Amino acid sequence: MKLGLCSGLIAGLICTSPALAAPVTINLRIEGPTKTLFEGPVTTDARPFHFTGDVDHECGEPAVTRGAVVTAASDAAPFTTKGTWFDAFGSPSFSEIAGENVAFDGATNRYLVEYLNGTASQLGSCDETVAPGDSILYAYGTGSEPLLVLGGPGKVKPGERATLSVTSARTAVAGATVDGLQTGADGTVTVGPLTRGDHVYKATKDGSIRSNAVHVCATDGGDGACGSAIAAPLVPAAAPDKTPPTARLAGLTDHAVLARGPRELRGAFSDAAVVKLRLTKRLGKRCWYFSGGKERFVGTRCGKGAYFKIGDTAAWSYLLPARLARGRYVLDAIAIDAAGNRTPLARGTTRVVFTVR
Repeated sequence: MKLGLCSGLIAGLICTSPALAAPVTINLRIEGPTKTLFEGPVTTDARPFHFTGDVDHECGEPAVTRGAVVTAASDAAPFTTKGTWFDAFGSPSFSEIAGENVAFDGATNRYLVEYLNGTASQLGSCDETVAPGDSILYAYGTGSEPLLVLGGPGKVKPGERATLSVTSARTAVAGATVDGLQTGADGTVTVGPLTRGDHVYKATKDGSIRSNAVHVCATDGGDGACGSAIAAPLVPAAAPDKTPPTARLAGLTDHAVLARGPRELRGAFSDAAVVKLRLTKRLGKRCWYFSGGKERFVGTRCGKGAYFKIGDTAAWSYLLPARLARGRYVLDAIAIDAAGNRTPLARGTTRVVFTVR
């Protein structure tokens, strides 16, 4: 059978071939005499088995077997495998993986024990099929050692501590070592406080098979740690605009007495969205206000008058229909900005009182 190429990383291996079985993803871990040689998810379909640089051997095809998973991992990671293929049994016997000697040791009776879902297998690597989500463990030992299982939270906040637990066959394990600390009678140990980022832990104990790895990420969820997104910085809301436009009237002086009434009213504002004027007149006991809509003075009670809009330009002028006749006048000018702030009335700037004789 001619195989397709393998591609991928330890975090997610993918191998393709024209075999009939659908690809499966399982968790593979290989524990050597002194260290973990491989740990991570592997995705593969049915395929032959081979040691590194060796010929292909039929391996339970068309089903996906443990042997197919190890071959897929070693090709893609990569790591080397050496050993002997036994045609009579149709399965391999490993002597070296990733540079570590895992051959049978007659003095200690240790060898590479094969486990499927936590149970020592009675079948060879190419005789036992696997299903999606299965866990495969190859561990150098006698097969009688407890298998340590490490558990813990996936995330904590930076500066917090994390409590990890060590069990074997669902029973708490005291005296196991995690990050240099010993588990108590309840099988737990507390690590930290943790700095921001990913922290990896494993548990060990003499006479036991070292545990799976547990990753604890110290993150607030928006700092980019462990693949989290970086939150956009909070921008303080702008303080509401409470400053009114500045204003001044031009061409008229407060308390002025004029021999000839003006016809043009002028002034200037800053930051104005709307400019309004109010012009009132008094002569004796009678009063009027100038109506912008009617463009003439309209009788009213003294002290009353209406504003009229003249535009929104900063420098403004308004041409009256005729020069102002004899009387006492009060000219008020206000501006309103986009935030609704209104220029206050102030004598000499936005309010001018003058007399025409």
